[in-house]
Amino acid sequence: MQLQNVLSQSISQALQALFSISVDASQIALQPTRKEFAGTFTFVTFPYTKQVGKGPEQIGQALGEYLKENTTEVKNFNVVKGFLNLEIEEKEWLRLFRGLMQDENYGQGEPSGRNVMVEYSSPNTNKPLHLGHLRNNFLGYATAEILKANGHEVMKVNLVNDRGIHICKSMLAYEKFGNGETPESSGIKGDHLVGKYYVLFDKAYKEQVEELVAQGMDKEEAKKKAPLMLEAQDMLLKWEQDDEAVVDLWKQMNSWVYAGFDQTYRNIGVDFDKFYYESQTYTLGKERVEEGLQKEVFFKKPDGSVWVDLTGEGLDEKLLLRADGTSVYITQDLGTAELKYNDFPYDQSVYVVADEQNYHFQVLQATLKKLGKPYAEGIYHLSYGMVDLPSGKMKSREGTVVDADELVQEMIDTARQQTEELGKIEGFTEEQAKELYHTLAMGALKYFLLKVDPKKRMLFNPQESIDFRGNTGPFIQYSHARISAILRKAGEMGITVDVSAFDKVENLHETEQEVIVQLVNYPAVVKEAGNLFAPSVIANYGYELAKAYNRFYQEVSIFNETDEQARNFRIALSAMVARFIRHSMSLLGIEVPERM
Repeated sequence: MQLQNVLSQSISQALQALFSISVDASQIALQPTRKEFAGTFTFVTFPYTKQVGKGPEQIGQALGEYLKENTTEVKNFNVVKGFLNLEIEEKEWLRLFRGLMQDENYGQGEPSGRNVMVEYSSPNTNKPLHLGHLRNNFLGYATAEILKANGHEVMKVNLVNDRGIHICKSMLAYEKFGNGETPESSGIKGDHLVGKYYVLFDKAYKEQVEELVAQGMDKEEAKKKAPLMLEAQDMLLKWEQDDEAVVDLWKQMNSWVYAGFDQTYRNIGVDFDKFYYESQTYTLGKERVEEGLQKEVFFKKPDGSVWVDLTGEGLDEKLLLRADGTSVYITQDLGTAELKYNDFPYDQSVYVVADEQNYHFQVLQATLKKLGKPYAEGIYHLSYGMVDLPSGKMKSREGTVVDADELVQEMIDTARQQTEELGKIEGFTEEQAKELYHTLAMGALKYFLLKVDPKKRMLFNPQESIDFRGNTGPFIQYSHARISAILRKAGEMGITVDVSAFDKVENLHETEQEVIVQLVNYPAVVKEAGNLFAPSVIANYGYELAKAYNRFYQEVSIFNETDEQARNFRIALSAMVARFIRHSMSLLGIEVPERM
């Protein structure tokens, strides 16, 4: 933020002039002033008491007087203990406002020269997407868009888990119980149909385990010896041996799932630049395991399984290849990491995966370092907490998963109900109303899942998320629609805004200044969100901006203002708020309506 840089430079000069202390401006941190005190920026003086030999309040007083006397930006100051609060001149806010009005790329970082790959979604082809996948998709998409806004070259990728024992479970159940059922014959969406057979497998498998236990077998032994499990494992071996019948069934069922996934992705508004498939990466992973054996950084156990010893890295021994030669998750991840790097030589590879896999990614990075891979350092696990509903945690194997498609439809129905009750669709055609309900539903869902720090486990409340008041997506969307109505009215009145005329604006209302502060701070917010991989920073900015604007709207008249310059300034201010709401929400994948 330009103003902060100027102030930091001035404080650096003041420390040198008053106390003969040399502190580089880049080391001087300013923070927002707490709302109960006058001022915009606060400088903390406690760290300088030893060097100066004075109390924090004395230092603050001296610095405040120097800045007020020697800078054009500081209008006034106050000192509260060791906190120097700085008030900024109105003309400085107007100068900054004029600048951002003329800068169409304000908030967009300069090209950084860095390549970043963001991998998210990563579904299994044995079941449809669920609520946890929604947080993953929204977090991955928003992170990618925020990184783009920071000037990075970004590639969005999806690694599809299309092979393995879990896929074979759905295939085996379909083979046994499917009777040729298809999405067309059943009227069931493809991913839901395959998910149905995953649940049927689990039900039949549990019955077999119970039968074996009743016959006197140990439960853990029964889980391994149940006929269905043995058949599924045999099917996996056949798949890896390119058995024609097994591969044909696999292709058929996966094609149903992909059609279903595509429909869901379009509906929730996320996309990808490239898809990777584990079925195409696990063999490359096996090659990396062989490379590790040759380099003697991996080792074989007597049963033929391959392991890596990571005890020196504070981890433990990790299985890389089973005794029967079949791969595990880490095997294909070794292959995928190389394939991704070959396609897009990245400086950083961000994996958006739930915190249940924290250990897995520590192992992946440590193993790639053992292999001496140049891309190992760039691996970053964007870990996020699980999502619960008031009814409790989701478990897909038991068929109680909170289905993504059903939840989205529930959100659309809720948006329709809320909007009709509030009477916010007068003059809408049926098609326009339908589009509005979808926009509000997705805004509510995305915002609620993204406003929380990614690392925190969260409770999703559909009713709360779609409220038009409070810290919600619909509140921000409604604020944009309100401003759009103001701008339409200004257009109908033939009002045009001349930036140079703002020189004549005097006596900014405190709410006008508060809005400008929010606008001016936007680039710093985008940068912080990118540095922290935290869409929540953008979400909360959007809320604070909308809240500041609504306060301005309540306290200051626009069209009843008799001073033409003041009126035009407020219209221009409204237009800039709308622009920044649109931009900040677009980084989260949220659309904002022109009318509500």
